[in-house]
Amino acid sequence: MRSNRKYDSEFKQEAIKLVVDEGRTIREVESSLGITHGVLKGWVQKHRDQQDPVKVHHASVEAELKHLRKENERLLREREILKKAVAIFSTDPNRYSGS
Repeated sequence: MRSNRKYDSEFKQEAIKLVVDEGRTIREVESSLGITHGVLKGWVQKHRDQQDPVKVHHASVEAELKHLRKENERLLREREILKKAVAIFSTDPNRYSGS
């Protein structure tokens, strides 16, 4: 049965400190604090991810790369449209002048 207990941020930080700073096991801390099995593991992992500047940098680089790829696709589409327009208007100047 799942419990939908809410834990405040101070409680979470204290539990994380017990694992990270004091070297206690996740199961041990979960058991002693009455935390649902597996919840503390997620908190600790998120804390470690936030503390690792390489992962933070990697995430920002990934976001920028995604943005640049999307922009590149848009620019390529625009270039193809312009190439087609140039081809149409450069074939026969009298064709579109209404004469």
